Amino acid sequence: MTKAFKELGLDATPLAAAMPAFCASIPAGELRGICEQARARKARLVALWGSDETTRRAGYALHLALAFPSGLLWVSVPLSREDPHYPGIADIYPSANRMQRATADLLGIIPSADADRRKWLRHGAWPEGAFPLRKNVEAAARFAQSPDRYPFVPVEGEGVHEIPVGPVHAGTIEPGHFRFSVVGEKILRLEERLGYKHKGIEKRFEQMTLEEGAKLAGRVSGDSTVAYAWAYAMAVESATGTEAPRRALALRGILLELERIANHLGDLGYLGNDVSLSFGFFQFWRLKEDLLRTHAQLFGHRYLMDAIVPGGVAKDLPVAAGEALAGRLAGIEREVATLKSIYDEHAGAQDRFIMTGQLTPELAERMGLTGLAARASGIARDLRVDYPIPPYQQLDPRAASHTRGDVAARVAVRFDEIFESMRLVQTLVQQLPPGEFRAPVAAAAAGARGLGWIEGWRGEVLIALEATAGNRIHRLHPHDPSWQNWPLLEHAVHGNIVPDFPLINKSFNLSYSGTDL
Repeated sequence: MTKAFKELGLDATPLAAAMPAFCASIPAGELRGICEQARARKARLVALWGSDETTRRAGYALHLALAFPSGLLWVSVPLSREDPHYPGIADIYPSANRMQRATADLLGIIPSADADRRKWLRHGAWPEGAFPLRKNVEAAARFAQSPDRYPFVPVEGEGVHEIPVGPVHAGTIEPGHFRFSVVGEKILRLEERLGYKHKGIEKRFEQMTLEEGAKLAGRVSGDSTVAYAWAYAMAVESATGTEAPRRALALRGILLELERIANHLGDLGYLGNDVSLSFGFFQFWRLKEDLLRTHAQLFGHRYLMDAIVPGGVAKDLPVAAGEALAGRLAGIEREVATLKSIYDEHAGAQDRFIMTGQLTPELAERMGLTGLAARASGIARDLRVDYPIPPYQQLDPRAASHTRGDVAARVAVRFDEIFESMRLVQTLVQQLPPGEFRAPVAAAAAGARGLGWIEGWRGEVLIALEATAGNRIHRLHPHDPSWQNWPLLEHAVHGNIVPDFPLINKSFNLSYSGTDL
């Protein structure tokens, strides 16, 4: 790994992480060259964010997480206090576009003039020239509303008209605005505007200790609480040199797979509902409810919140409870197999699923698609397989993969992942190592860094942490895979009819809220 970085001209330092992870610092003038070389070496952009370093007598910094075939690299780019500009990289990594815009809104770190500089998170909630993630802004600060006219890209031509949808929707869901340009019912273009759920999570982390941050990490995105909590625990353990017990790691694997199963069950129900197969909706949600009640009974919370903590897990799984869980999953698995055959053989459902919302492998790779949606477009990439950490190193997990990239493929991936996750949970329950399930967390040195990187049910969840003295958080950036995948939804709907948008959208089921999208 270090040899690969030396070929890039980087002096990379290893991080004490569960997976191969390194950090390096480069001047802004070298950023594009490094990114071009990294892209040529099949490295992916996992996240881009910024930090205010003025309390450390510096200026600002831009940060990137790049996933090389052999591990993760955290690149920092120091920027001056007087002129925090840097060369944009969205032409190299298209998924960087919205991350660059969000970083500009929050910190005033500005990409080059040829980059997209439209606001992303601001929504008029704070004035021009105010940057709420800077250290000199109080967390309780309130800003006067300022005018906000978002410059959507117009589509012109004979017969073209626009359909604005949201941000407030008919259902009880989170806000997001979709601007459709259509001819008849055929979609020519979709432009999204998100960020209405900016919650100030990253600012809140900066007032917390490492111990306090665990609770907030599990609430960044409620449907991915296990993935975020594990990534946070991994980052804290990396920064402090803490090693979680083997039993705790196995229990974390059980919790993560249960979260994956629960979300796939719910989404398969919704996907049936979107093609008027209400039978599928009711049956899958009955199964999901059974599983959520099992979660509450065994782990104390329907959605498994606060089950993972730095140093281990909050609650053990006794032998009798493990046997009860295995029995409940076996029953759910039999019913899911029956429902899969119904979905596969239902002509109306398959007519709506097949060749709807298609993303080719080439486009998915170029745009940086991740998670289950990527695996449905022929990109067999899964952190549990590619960078296995305990307990996955001992389980030989199998990544589901299909190539057609349509709604049918995303449905098939969900079914495959349910069955595989059930196998993994059953194996872990049978092979739970003995011993403690939680270890004390050591003290972090000032300036210590930690990374957590977990394959959540939706895709890759990243936590990048910088600590200060007294085990406090200097900067924490949580990254949701929806940042990469939302732009691909705009491509997936091209040429489809407007009534198929809810179906295509649900086949991705991206987060409107996770880390303030």
